[in-house]
Amino acid sequence: MERIFEQMTSWIKGWIVDALMVLLEGMFDNINNRVGQVASDVATSPANFTPGVFNLMREVSNNAVMPIAGMILTFIACYELIQLVIAHNNLANFETWIFFKWIFKTFVAVMLITNCFDITMAIFDVAGHVITSSGAIIQNSTAVDGSGLAQLRTTLEGMSIGGLLPLFGEIFLLSIGIKIMSMMIFLVIYGRMIEIYLMLSLAPLPFSTFGNREQSQIGQNYVKSLVALGFQGFLIVICVAIYAVLIQNVTISADIRGSLWGILGYNILLVFALFKTGTLSKRIFSAQ
Repeated sequence: MERIFEQMTSWIKGWIVDALMVLLEGMFDNINNRVGQVASDVATSPANFTPGVFNLMREVSNNAVMPIAGMILTFIACYELIQLVIAHNNLANFETWIFFKWIFKTFVAVMLITNCFDITMAIFDVAGHVITSSGAIIQNSTAVDGSGLAQLRTTLEGMSIGGLLPLFGEIFLLSIGIKIMSMMIFLVIYGRMIEIYLMLSLAPLPFSTFGNREQSQIGQNYVKSLVALGFQGFLIVICVAIYAVLIQNVTISADIRGSLWGILGYNILLVFALFKTGTLSKRIFSAQ
């Protein structure tokens, strides 16, 4: 009976050890792949990130939003002409050159609204170039060092079932936490791109306000917001570079709990920093 009990205990212990090794070996694959792709994802232009969505937004902008922007531009041009005419002491000091000034401002406004999509894409092309150039700063690997997993089996086999069961539950919860962190990184990257697509779809409207000094604040703030979104990718790359340096200080050793909690802590720190990049970028460029 005692021999049977020992065999059952050995079998249960071996099953728990095997389950722990499988859990540990696959725990970091998702987060490693997600973090490793961040730099390339944020450097990709909106036109190449999801071409189907980009073409849809461009078609909506040209067919649905552009006519409204044309009406706004017409109203602003008429308002600007009236302001120029009555600005000089209610026509007491009238000069014909103001018409040439109005024609030039209207021409510039029309050119801006006609090429608004190209202008917005130029902003993201410049930001993408900066992000690509700065990607070289990530000299360290962003992957979690799992080289010590092979030596862990010996440590696990030396533990009792009473010690393995709580460890299994803790590692299982940690694996769920790391997967949640990976999903949140996905939300930051794709959420930024969706915000870019939404901004692009309404591009003609703020660009139609550049014909008047007072109303041009709308267009100026829109351009600032585009620049902030573009260079948010640069801040994301900086966050990943910092994470790459920090994560190299954590290796999976005999202290399994300490190592895994340290890795989870750095991932939480990375996600927190990524969520702050949008607010920080808008604050830098004074975008509302």
